[in-house]
Order: sequence, then structure tokens, then C-alpha cells
Amino acid sequence: MQTEPSMQTATSAAALSINLNKIALIRNSRDTEYPSVVEHAQLCIDAGADGITVHPRPDQRHIRASDCIDLAAMLTVEFNIEGNPFAGAQRSNRRGVGDYPGFMAIVGELKPAQCTLVPDSDEQLTSDHGFDLTRSADRLAPIVEQLQQWGVRVSLFMDADVAQIELARQLGVERIELYTGPYAHAFATGNNLEEMFRSFYKAAEKAAEIGLGLNAGHDLNLINLPRFATLPQLLEVSIGHAFTVDAIKMGLANAVAAYQRCLGKTV
Repeated sequence: MQTEPSMQTATSAAALSINLNKIALIRNSRDTEYPSVVEHAQLCIDAGADGITVHPRPDQRHIRASDCIDLAAMLTVEFNIEGNPFAGAQRSNRRGVGDYPGFMAIVGELKPAQCTLVPDSDEQLTSDHGFDLTRSADRLAPIVEQLQQWGVRVSLFMDADVAQIELARQLGVERIELYTGPYAHAFATGNNLEEMFRSFYKAAEKAAEIGLGLNAGHDLNLINLPRFATLPQLLEVSIGHAFTVDAIKMGLANAVAAYQRCLGKTV
């Protein structure tokens, strides 16, 4: 597979994709459609966001399958649907919430610009590790092929492990998304920050060397993002949890602008 023709140079600013899971979580705390996920997607777009990310889990505890459909119908920016490709259909026992059709069924129907495959389980509170491709590559291969046949760009959620990144390239995906939880923890605590940052930098260099596009996400915020954004050829960051908190404190449009400034852009 050829390198993406749209791959940015090291000096280009990464795209900002806003994850709307927490907006849906607030809505789901009541038997209501307020706040509207679609409305907040539009607010983010109007404020200058480059993309929208959602992670529809089988329990639909935040983003629901129906939200994905609604968003696909209105988005004018890149749509990134992330989740476990092996998550199958599940019946819903919640009033007013439709059944979960299965992750690949959602992606196959909507064909978003990008699909980020994540190895999370139903029991996980949030995504907390990347794929181990020494174990899962064979199982992932037909899924990657199917997504690419649908015209969907494939990104794999990965740890900052050079050997694993090499395996991702062999699998033929267009991008990887680095799981940045360990970096965020090191930044917050000051423990082994320089060593941790170097590991992510080396991972980014390896991705660039072998022609993989580079995304990143998890626990990035206004404090730790500016340094992380110096990684070579970083194409995209997806941010939801910290963004939602910052939007409450400073207003949604101001929060989008603040994150874009962290990436070197003015909106």
C-alpha cells in the first residue's frame, strides 16, 4: 500500500477531532434528547474543529448507534468512528434506545472517512491499551481489507512500541493512533516524563519512516498537548474528556480555539 498522498510534513499543524462521547453521556443521564449530540457537533464545526469522533460501544452508555446515523447525515468535516471491530450485535434493554447492530455494521452502513479500531472490551471504563498485533493481526486482516473496500481509511489504536508499529505497517493500514494515556500520566506526575516523551517521539519517527500516518488521543489536554504536538508528522488528535470540561469552564467555541492554538493554529 502506498503512503497517503495527503500526509502532512513535520511542520504542518495536526487536525483537531472533537470526541462527543461525554456530550452523549450527559444526555443519557436523563430520559431526554438534551443536550443534542448533533447540535454540539455543529457548534464544534462552527468554532473551527476539523473533525468529529465518536466511540459507539455495545452498551451504548454514551454514543448510540442512532447518534452515528444522525451525525453522518449532517457532518461537513471528517467523521471518525472508533471502536472494537469484534463487537457484535446486542439487544438493548433500555427504553427508547435501539439495539446495537454491531460495530462493523455501523461502519458498513455509514462509511465514515476514518475508522479507528480499538481493542477495548465491554467491561473497560475507557480504552487503555493498544493492539498486540503478534496476537491479533490475523484476525484483524480481513476487517482491514473490508474497511478499505468500503473506502474507509483505517487507523489502529497502538501503544508507542516501535516493533508493534512495524507490524501495523505490514497489516496494510493507513494510520495508527498512539494511545497517549501513559504520556499524559507522566506529564501530570512528572515521573519519567523525558523518557516517556522520547518513546513517543521515536514511535512517531518510525511511523513516518515506514509511511504510516500518525494520529493520537487519550487524556490529551491544554497543558500537555503543546509539547506532544511537536511530534513529527502528527496528522490528527482526538480529544473529548478534557475538551468537554474545558468547554464548561471557558465556553465551547473558546475551548476549540484554545486547542487549535495548542496545535499551532488560529481560528
